[in-house]
Amino acid sequence: MARDLTFAVADLHGRFDLLEKALEAIGAYAGAEAKTHVVFLGDYIDRGPQSRQILQRLQAGPPHGVVWTQLKGNHEDMMVHAARDPSLMPWWNRNGGDKTLASYHGTGISPGDDLAWIENLPCIYVDPHRVFVHAGVDPAVSLEAQSEKVLMNKRYASGFPDGHGRRHVVHGHSPHEEGPLLYPGRTALDTLAWRTGRLVVAVFDDKVQGGPIDFIEVR
Repeated sequence: MARDLTFAVADLHGRFDLLEKALEAIGAYAGAEAKTHVVFLGDYIDRGPQSRQILQRLQAGPPHGVVWTQLKGNHEDMMVHAARDPSLMPWWNRNGGDKTLASYHGTGISPGDDLAWIENLPCIYVDPHRVFVHAGVDPAVSLEAQSEKVLMNKRYASGFPDGHGRRHVVHGHSPHEEGPLLYPGRTALDTLAWRTGRLVVAVFDDKVQGGPIDFIEVR
């Protein structure tokens, strides 16, 4: 019997090559019968060389029969703030924004063309068993009351094991080259893919509580 599967992809940071490999691997893993949902955890841009290509691919949408949910990361938030306030441009550039701007050069496409889509991205996705977010959640605050600052910028204490209530938290943002890191209540997926060339996708069975049932690694 085909399973309902959710795949989580974190912190692409301009590595369009890894996005393409991940999408191919997800399709092969799910097969034709599975109900497939892919959640992208944000930080699509900066640091790596092909931010524009990632943004345009994500906006193009999934293949027939597949559902995508795209969340906002702190780097997308930086881009929006720098576009609104040019005095913040040096701050964004120091954090990889220069690589994002370079990916637009000579294309006839402006970063402003993608801003409306970025601004409207949600910061959290919740299903019956899990919370998907870029950086993390405050376990003492209801999911409805979480601040965007926490959702996009939180750093968990090393080894912190908990999720949010009965839900497992799936996040990126905090890089670990040796990751992913798996705890009873949360899974941390950022493997510094833009530098290591190693992206790990988490696989979840929608009917099973807790953490991932499998991982897919692409290089």
